[in-house]
Amino acid sequence: MKLRSFFYALAAGVAVLLLISVAGFFWLTAQSPLNLLRGGALTNPTAAIFVPKQAPIVASLLVNPERLEGFRQLVARPVNRRQSRAELKKLEDSLLSNQGIDYRRDIRPWLGDEITVAVTSLDFDRNQNNLAQPGYLLAATTKNPQRAREFLQLFYSKKATAGATDLVFEQYKGVNLIYKRPSPETEKSSTGLPETLTSAVIGDRFVLFANHPKVLREAINNVQVGNLSLNDDPVYQQKLENLTEPRIGLSFVNLPALAAWVSKQPAPRADALKGSDTLAIALSLERLGLLAQTALLSTQSSGETLEPTLSKPAEALQYVPVKSILAIAGTDLNQLWNRLSTGLQGDDTLKPLIDRAIASLQSRWDMQLPETVFSWVQGEYAISVLPRPDTDPDWIFVAQKTAPNAQASIDNLDALAKSRGLSVGSLPLEDKTITAWTKLVTSSTTVAGKNDTLMRLEAQVQGVHATVGDYEIFTSSIEAMDEALKGKENSLVNSDKFKEAIAVLPEQNDGYLYLDWAKGETFVKRQLPVVKVVELFAKPLFDHLRSLSISSYGIDKGVQRSKLFFRLDNTN
Repeated sequence: MKLRSFFYALAAGVAVLLLISVAGFFWLTAQSPLNLLRGGALTNPTAAIFVPKQAPIVASLLVNPERLEGFRQLVARPVNRRQSRAELKKLEDSLLSNQGIDYRRDIRPWLGDEITVAVTSLDFDRNQNNLAQPGYLLAATTKNPQRAREFLQLFYSKKATAGATDLVFEQYKGVNLIYKRPSPETEKSSTGLPETLTSAVIGDRFVLFANHPKVLREAINNVQVGNLSLNDDPVYQQKLENLTEPRIGLSFVNLPALAAWVSKQPAPRADALKGSDTLAIALSLERLGLLAQTALLSTQSSGETLEPTLSKPAEALQYVPVKSILAIAGTDLNQLWNRLSTGLQGDDTLKPLIDRAIASLQSRWDMQLPETVFSWVQGEYAISVLPRPDTDPDWIFVAQKTAPNAQASIDNLDALAKSRGLSVGSLPLEDKTITAWTKLVTSSTTVAGKNDTLMRLEAQVQGVHATVGDYEIFTSSIEAMDEALKGKENSLVNSDKFKEAIAVLPEQNDGYLYLDWAKGETFVKRQLPVVKVVELFAKPLFDHLRSLSISSYGIDKGVQRSKLFFRLDNTN
């Protein structure tokens, strides 16, 4: 039993609580390879008319890539502009070369100011005799519909010439669909169904691509039949009202459907997706990086409105050292837990995630976390992870003692330590008196040149806590306590890197989560292996990422609002 295990599980649980409103973000931004570039307009995706209401995920780029590329060159340092240009060219080639397409020659002449990508369905053929076949749709606006039609005809002609297949020109409700007639040799997907790339130019505005004619036919139906499209969804419109800042991109995700898609689980029933937890994300660029504004609406929402609880960074952060890999700070952990646990009742997608994080701690320490810790942390709190060379990281937990039962709860933790066989005693550290939880162990050493063995009794520190004003500081080592007690002269909150990371986040907020990616990349990937998978989809972002900061700022009529800032290098 080690206190580092206690704080690892505690921090993991709190991080889940704070991050739950942005759970789908990385998967969403991965749909747009140009998400590092600058641009912005207060517009909504016009292609939402083609997307069904229950689509698992929709992501839109709302500015022409050519404009973004030009601005990226403008904000990059002169010495980095050639590298930036090469990265973009490499990305374009890697995405399109396997289709025999040159972006600058074939697409740029007709591409407009919007590109929307959507997973329209988790099983578009609804056939229980084969595996689930997701439907994929890409819709782009066009500034030159004639050039777009010429591109499609040339593209499919080359495909037909290269193989023994015929082109099909199908009229469907006034729209001409183009695709190859499948042959026995047609490459099939992992489900056993033929992959049939289907395209259409609709009017003088849109060019559509789908992975099967059925997907494209349903997209056309969504436009022509009332109340089927995402654009007609009241929840979608409510989310857009909460995203009030200019943006270069917009994403919308149905969280239960997204979880099923990512984990390759059976698709939820369509009626089960109605009214599900949904998340909207608007992307924009600041001078130092990428900003995401999110709006989360839960099925359990009561429509309440709550104002932010803080007007400045929590003072508990003064005990978080500048070298921290991860820092989390806020106020009233007890209320946060109660609100979340109540809101997730009946949610089969997100509730298990929280339950596993809490169960991990309770199984290690044989305690009920909400009653033992959360219940008395009603003031400010802060959690920090400190890197240690060649060893596990240290943890710091700072809690303001505002609850009437705070001191009694701290004394109870000492009693729990004693009941588990630890010694609890006071030690001096600088000008403070600290309480240490220690475990006595024996070790042996061999005397040089002799056969004698010496036995030694050692006291291994399992945890430390100390009172500073109205705060109680818990750490996993004496070294970590020493760094925490150095206070403002060594604190993260007074560092330039932290100030840059939170500068674009609202001053009125509910707290911060800060991750120093440059120092913590290895640690994060070790604790959360899924990050390695996400990195494959958003490598340009991770290649330039220096830090990540997150803050929520209240609830407006049941919609939880948050902002995420990705501090990037090579952007100024």
